Amino acid sequence: MLKGKTALVTGSTSGIGQGVAEALAARGANVILNGFGPADEVERLRAKIASEHGVEARYAAADMSEPEAIESMMRRAIGEFGAVDVLVNNAGIQFVSPIEDFPAGKWDAIIAINLTAAFHTIRHAVAPMKQRRWGRIINIASAHALVASPFKSAYVAAKHGIAGLTKTVALEVAEHGITVNAICPGYVLTPLVEKQIPDTAKARGITAEQVVNDVLLAAQPTKQFVTVNQVAATAVFLASEDAASLTGVILPIDGGWTAH
Repeated sequence: MLKGKTALVTGSTSGIGQGVAEALAARGANVILNGFGPADEVERLRAKIASEHGVEARYAAADMSEPEAIESMMRRAIGEFGAVDVLVNNAGIQFVSPIEDFPAGKWDAIIAINLTAAFHTIRHAVAPMKQRRWGRIINIASAHALVASPFKSAYVAAKHGIAGLTKTVALEVAEHGITVNAICPGYVLTPLVEKQIPDTAKARGITAEQVVNDVLLAAQPTKQFVTVNQVAATAVFLASEDAASLTGVILPIDGGWTAH
């Protein structure tokens, strides 16, 4: 389905990003991984994807908070493959705190990685996509692109920003064979979510078990975590020809959370 295409997935050395990268590789796309982690673990992942799926798999260690590093990664990817045909903006960080105690540095970092990084990858990816008259930009947002939760001011602001960026770019490139969509998962039990459970417990003065049952899954009528595979399958669909008329969409996969 994606044979001959190249996909770059930010934040793809674990969690949702890794799942998306592996699913795209399984459909024949060459993949460029990005993210943090021990060098030997990253290399094992890269080699596993390449050998299992018979595709080119590369790794770019760009810090997604640094515009110059993002530019270098994008230029190298475009130089080697001619274009980034499928761009998945997934890199993200989280911090939970009441607004009056929210550290300014944490705000800046979350906005930089969760929102501004997507602006930089997209602006470099679009011109080669236009030349090929084909491209897929998939932004991994969150249910928090549509609704808010207490103590997550920076994250919610960034994800709302991703929704606006998605819609705007979709309109700009609609006549060039390029689609731009955002996937908005509810709670997925990834390392990012697991890490915020004790922080949320502290902020709310409750136990970790109460956070899972009364805060996280309370928002999702299914009372189940969304799975990485479900998000990855949606990304694969958005990258397909069947989704060629689907653009500018902010698509919830949230167990009914935003239906409230």
